[in-house]
Amino acid sequence: MTTNANQDMATTDVTVVGAGPVGLMLAAELALSGASVQVLERLTEPAAGMKAGGINVPTAEALDRRGLLPAAEKVQRELLERVGPYARTAGERAPDGTRQPTNKQDPGQREGQTQKTDGQRFTGHFAGIVLDADLVDWADPDLAGHASVDGARMVPQRELESLLADHLTRLGVPVHRGVEVTALEDTGDGVLVGTSTLGTVRTGWLVGCDGGRSTVRRLAGIGFPGTDPELTGYMALAEIEDPSVLAEGWGWTPQGAYRYGPQPGRVVAVEFVAPPADRSAPVTLEELQGSLRRVSGTDITLTALRGEASRWSDNARQAAAYRSGRVLLAGDSAHVHSPFGGQGLNLGFGDAMNLGWKLGAVVAGWAPEGLLDTYDAERRPLGAWVLDWTRAQIGVLRGDPKSAALREVLIDLLNTPDGATHAVKKISGVTQRVDLPGTHPLTGRYVPDLWLSDGTRLVDHGHHGGFLLLDRTPNSTFTHLAAPWGSRVHAIPDDSPSTPLAVLVRPDGVVAWATDTTDPSGLEAALHQWAGTPS
Repeated sequence: MTTNANQDMATTDVTVVGAGPVGLMLAAELALSGASVQVLERLTEPAAGMKAGGINVPTAEALDRRGLLPAAEKVQRELLERVGPYARTAGERAPDGTRQPTNKQDPGQREGQTQKTDGQRFTGHFAGIVLDADLVDWADPDLAGHASVDGARMVPQRELESLLADHLTRLGVPVHRGVEVTALEDTGDGVLVGTSTLGTVRTGWLVGCDGGRSTVRRLAGIGFPGTDPELTGYMALAEIEDPSVLAEGWGWTPQGAYRYGPQPGRVVAVEFVAPPADRSAPVTLEELQGSLRRVSGTDITLTALRGEASRWSDNARQAAAYRSGRVLLAGDSAHVHSPFGGQGLNLGFGDAMNLGWKLGAVVAGWAPEGLLDTYDAERRPLGAWVLDWTRAQIGVLRGDPKSAALREVLIDLLNTPDGATHAVKKISGVTQRVDLPGTHPLTGRYVPDLWLSDGTRLVDHGHHGGFLLLDRTPNSTFTHLAAPWGSRVHAIPDDSPSTPLAVLVRPDGVVAWATDTTDPSGLEAALHQWAGTPS
């Protein structure tokens, strides 16, 4: 629900600042845990600029675990019906002479993301080197084990925000728009938040999901070290006087890189120049056209913008800490980088899923504050990897001869089955892992597709947001052991002879413990570590 900015604010357990996908999903997870939560958003309306055009596997599976997969699949179907089929020209060469792999693409997907003709296979790109879906080993266990969400991967950020806003409305979480945070004070037992229109808001915890220029991060005094930008990029849908001037797909020149497609009018320009002083200023038609002309070496003429264009850079930074007392950070507030590979939205979404149930457990009182230390410990390494993954692509994109030679080497490697499969697994997120104790190969991984004998899937039982315990022993050995945690751990008996024999899944989808035998070793320790003291 959205409220007017002059409405009185009651004290809540948690206040989330920022109503993007990360803030909305975090608020929903907190609500499912029983916490009272509210969202403050500076903008009076959702941002209209072009942003992420799709989601990765962990994000889609997070929606699936909360019963939101059908809505996400509906978004994808409607998008394809609205835009229609579109196949890019295969085998073109970039202006600098480098090759591009041959593949077909559908419209509306994230930059470089590809899809096989069955409508279910997504790949991606590395520095504009598009990965060929036909080369990928889709039978690889990591990919085959996470295929249930393929029908919900083409969900643009604006549609995702709308979907999550509806989810919050059903949960009764208020979203207060037109409210800007101006000050904060951590009192030790809560946070006093100064606002532009509501006076001082009292809250137990404050989470900044307010973007790369986070006011919450700045007011909390949390450092933001990293590397400065060296390029400026643009993305937009535009009316083009003569689209044939631009070759379809990615192209590289000494001035930068550009892309036309996959849908008519969609353009990307990447130029190795510093961002303008006022990076928040709207992108003008003339600014976009000038950049596109310089990097493409053409006299391309844009006649109009269809919606707002977006401007971005390769500024790559990670917060010195994800938590300071009762103030926490998630999403772009905790890390920023270039959008190459579409990792930003998904990285932040993972933050929300990881932090939501943990902060909710602390608020509920069944977990100590020390549980929040695992949020930084588990999410920081992945954030650092994403920053380096995007930095590497900038090195490949530069217009100098050495970068052009490196692109040729990478194209050859990525145009092999092993290279394409490895890159797709990285981009899709199916290999993400948390360092947890235990020797089972599933421990620390996101739970794969696990079908039960009654025709349901394990994730179908996780819409409430708690722990799941799959028990396939004949005498329910593990269910009996977990009985003292029954208010937090939902045990699902299953008589399927498949493995794993038992698996304990945290609310964020991470496998905390698993076994292929009837040996209960490790389960009780995992329950104590993650599900707290028995209830």
